[in-house]
Amino acid sequence: MADSIRVVIVDDHSIFRSGLRSDLDATVAVVGEAADVPSAVAVIRDTRPDVVLLDVHLPGGSGVDATGGEEVIRGSAGVPTRFLALSVSDAAEDVVRVIRAGARGYITKGSSGVEVSRAAHAVAGGDAVFSPRLAGFVLDAFGAVAGETAAIDDELDRLSAREQEVMRLIARGYAYKEVASELFISIKTVETHVSSVLRKLQLSSRHELTAWASERRLL
Repeated sequence: MADSIRVVIVDDHSIFRSGLRSDLDATVAVVGEAADVPSAVAVIRDTRPDVVLLDVHLPGGSGVDATGGEEVIRGSAGVPTRFLALSVSDAAEDVVRVIRAGARGYITKGSSGVEVSRAAHAVAGGDAVFSPRLAGFVLDAFGAVAGETAAIDDELDRLSAREQEVMRLIARGYAYKEVASELFISIKTVETHVSSVLRKLQLSSRHELTAWASERRLL
C-alpha cells in the first residue's frame, strides 16, 4: 500500500471540491481547501501539504498566482510542496503558464478519483504528470515557446543596449523629445537610433515597431 500523502484542494466550485475529496483514495488525506488565491496561499502556508490540487482559473487571480509562492510554501520534513493543476482547459496558454510557474503536472477534470490520486502520488514523488492526451501537446507547446523565445532573442541581439531602450520607449508611444529627456540624449541621437532600429528589424514606421514589440510582449 502506498504511503499516505497530504493534499490541499484549491477550486472555486464547492461541489467539485466535495466530489474530488470523496473520490480520492484512502492514501490521500485532504488537509485543507480554498476557493480563491488569497485563501489558497493562506491554507497552504498553514497546512504545508505534500501536494496542492490546483484549479488553473480562480477568483482573485489565477492558479498561477498560488504557485508563485512555491518556494515559501513547504511541506513537512523539508519536502517542497508540489502543485498538480486540475483544469477543464487544455489551452496552450493555460498549460504553459502553470507549468512555467512551477506546477509538476497538468491533468483534466475529467480524470477519475483513482487517476487523480495516482497523479498526486507521482507528483509528490517528484515526477511530472500529464493527462495522456496532453502529453504530446505539452511537448509541442514548450518546443514552440522555446523556438519563439530564441527567435525574439535573436532579433534583440541585432540591437545595441541603447537601441533597445529607445525601441521600447518609442514603441510605448513616447515622442522623440520625451525619449531624449528620459535617456539624457539629444533628439538627433534619438532619430539616429530609431532609424537604425527600423533598419535592423526591417520595419518601415514606428507604428510597425509598436505592433512588433506588442506581439513579442516587449512593452
